[in-house]
Amino acid sequence: MATKLLLTFAICRLIVTVGLTLDPTELLLLGVDAQLSVDPTDVIAASLDFGLLTGAQPPLAVMHPASSQDVAQLVKAAYGSNFGFTVSARGHGHSINGQAQTANGVVVQMSGSKGGSGVASGRKPPHPRVWPQERFVDVWGGELWIDVLRSTLQHGLAPKSWTDYLYLSVGGTLSNAGISGQAFNHGPQISNVHELDVVTGKGELLTCSEEQNSEMFHAVLGGLGQFGIITRARISLEPAPQRVRWIRVLYSNFSTFTRDQEYLISLHEQPASQKFDYVEGFVIVDEGLINNWRSSFFSPHNPVKISSLEPNGGVLYCLEIAKNYHESTASTIDQVFLVFGTSGISFNVLNSKLWLMTEMQEVESLLKKLNFIPASVFTTDLPYVDFLDRVHKAELKLRSKGLWEVPHPWLNLFVPKSKIADFDKGVFKGILGKSVVPLPHVESRIEDDERGGWVVW
Repeated sequence: MATKLLLTFAICRLIVTVGLTLDPTELLLLGVDAQLSVDPTDVIAASLDFGLLTGAQPPLAVMHPASSQDVAQLVKAAYGSNFGFTVSARGHGHSINGQAQTANGVVVQMSGSKGGSGVASGRKPPHPRVWPQERFVDVWGGELWIDVLRSTLQHGLAPKSWTDYLYLSVGGTLSNAGISGQAFNHGPQISNVHELDVVTGKGELLTCSEEQNSEMFHAVLGGLGQFGIITRARISLEPAPQRVRWIRVLYSNFSTFTRDQEYLISLHEQPASQKFDYVEGFVIVDEGLINNWRSSFFSPHNPVKISSLEPNGGVLYCLEIAKNYHESTASTIDQVFLVFGTSGISFNVLNSKLWLMTEMQEVESLLKKLNFIPASVFTTDLPYVDFLDRVHKAELKLRSKGLWEVPHPWLNLFVPKSKIADFDKGVFKGILGKSVVPLPHVESRIEDDERGGWVVW
């Protein structure tokens, strides 16, 4: 009772402040008042996002759902309300222009509900449920991909397709596409979904797939949140590799760079031994060190200057590729015992370091077919999890220096193959190459668009 009185008072105060005519009993009658928060910490956090480019008014309240039914109940109440209030789903808040914000309604905080300050009932969203034999996992829409990875690795499995940054919600990336360097091989994340639970704009809870409610299934995947709220996703899995050989090579010629990218992604139907598992690229316009905010990949003990590599128009292009492998295929043999013929002659080789470098030979074979600057090969080996979580480590460094909570203007742009040379000339060389303050990171990926052409972004 005390919770309801406090919530009523807080909502009434908000209504007086912003001048709305919302009956607070409509929210209280939802039956989820313990999940509904007007705590200033929750409300202010829900009015911000990663972009920090908009100054949205705080929402009336923040809902911390524990189930799909909680979300459906709220949306149904909003749809049938006599006064009307808006509902916006928010994952980890990585929108750029306030897409997950609402000033005159309720923000559904899908991520963080397992420990958010607004959770007073003890009810929490379901944890990921892994189906090892079937090779899929059922996950809450607000689950972060890093937590999905941790859950599936307990069974030796992992999702097939990723984004570069893992601290994003499942529902958030599936509402956009979910693209990273594995997409040429497995498609984006939306191509690796078996089934969804979706709350529609009327508050209906639908299970959809290719066979069931297929129109809704395809509308929601990549639908920018305009067709419903994803509350559960069934994600395809594969055996998880243990380690990654991560390689960066540099180019001074854009045509050569894109030609090599196109060649590598054209291998997507080949056996695993004849292709890389990850292909991306980025543009370097800084006249200083080749390092950038994404990682400390290039060793500071061996700094490389762009000017020393003769860039074309002040621009270099970095092809980023990776090969997954298991430790068993690159293991150390401590003792080898050889026997020749019937004479019993034997040779013991003790404490030898004989590496079975099958995967590494495959890497060298692929690299020989590329036309990068010969002296520009940078290689490192690291655990699979560390490779997938590489951007988060850069984030932690920026946070420690107070450089993370700043505006983040960001643009993902698809450019048709027929225009990429013009884009290079006009943007990379014409704008970025002449900038006084260079852009820290421009990423390039090329994908087959399944219609006989290529796109780069």
